[in-house]
Amino acid sequence: MILIYLLLWGSMPHPSFTASVNVGIVNGTEARPHSRPYMVSIQKNGRHICGGFLISDQFVMTAAHCKTGGRLEVLAGVHDLTRKDKTIRISVKSYYEQADLMILELNRRVKLNVNITTIPIPSRPRSRVYTKCSVAGWGELTIYGPTGLTLQEANVTIMNARVCKAQSGNMYSASEMMCVRGYGGSCKGDSGGPLVCGNTAVGVTFFGSPYYCNDPDFFNVYTKISAFLPWIKRITRSN
Repeated sequence: MILIYLLLWGSMPHPSFTASVNVGIVNGTEARPHSRPYMVSIQKNGRHICGGFLISDQFVMTAAHCKTGGRLEVLAGVHDLTRKDKTIRISVKSYYEQADLMILELNRRVKLNVNITTIPIPSRPRSRVYTKCSVAGWGELTIYGPTGLTLQEANVTIMNARVCKAQSGNMYSASEMMCVRGYGGSCKGDSGGPLVCGNTAVGVTFFGSPYYCNDPDFFNVYTKISAFLPWIKRITRSN
């Protein structure tokens, strides 16, 4: 059986996989402060555990495996996790899960500004092979290494579904997932962050190699947002 790393901060069991959860952006560069104002830090007990992104002033999208028990909070308007000035910390009112997607309904609406804003999601299926995209997060810079206290980013390319399936076997669903490759990529602590193509979030960070962050022989896999559009619209429109 192939083992995987969910790109979450910490270790937890997952009902679908026989693996410990233990997989920042590696080989990336520091993002220009607040150049990705949709990014949020998902936190538990004041500690970063996952990435996420604002899809409206009241809803955040992230990965379902980031819900590890206990209440989560969202830190918006942050670039450097050690500096909390001008950031906004908001508690979560409700959790909605489907496959490995999770939508967090915030306790109050976020006041959007130049440092805190939303990112569009697809209005129809989209994820063309070999499209150039990017990822970002505050996870580890190398596996078991130091964390990225400032937001890091890297460029990646969407790969063909056949090679993704050949690599991941039955864990991979071409209808609900996509995989990417790049010189830089996701690591432990980056779960839930967006795969951004153009100005649209098309995927959510899911899992990667069991051996190395951004393993050149193992693609990083993302949940395909367009596969869940009816569910997303139902939640965000009815609340």
